[in-house]
Amino acid sequence: MPTSGELFRGFFSVGIVGFGGVLPFVRRMVVERRGWLTPAEFTDTLALCQFLPGPNVTNLAVALGGRYRGAPGAAAAVAGLLVAPLVIIIGLGAVYDRFGANPVVAHGLVGLASAAAGLIVATSVKIAWPLRHSPLGIGTAGTAFLAIAVLRLPLLPTLLALVPASIALQLLRRRGG
Repeated sequence: MPTSGELFRGFFSVGIVGFGGVLPFVRRMVVERRGWLTPAEFTDTLALCQFLPGPNVTNLAVALGGRYRGAPGAAAAVAGLLVAPLVIIIGLGAVYDRFGANPVVAHGLVGLASAAAGLIVATSVKIAWPLRHSPLGIGTAGTAFLAIAVLRLPLLPTLLALVPASIALQLLRRRGG
């Protein structure tokens, strides 16, 4: 069980290297490096955090910190996650204000966006991996993707329809019905 200091340091290390898109780094730190959650636990916790209002990764920090150390752990994890990016983004804002019109800087930002998109795809595969043996999970994820990405249905109504349906189907499956 991690201490509040370990929670702060773990999320600080994530915040310092991955501000602006830290989910891949959080998963690697929480599941692969520190073993605080299994891949399935991470996926389940992230699913809950995505449904809650607010930034997903911040919700995840609160959930994980609270799970292990209560309110002090939640505060330590969130502080660790946000301190470095806050300082970095203020500094980058000042640099962009000075040099943002430079074409080299603009092209560099396009390259960074491409790298971020690749990280998102790779992390999506890792997060979905525990579902590979669950036709119900694959079907639910596929339906959500189809509704939101292809049909462009609003997120909230889609979730309000899919969450109860997937819970009911899971309960039926477990009961053998």
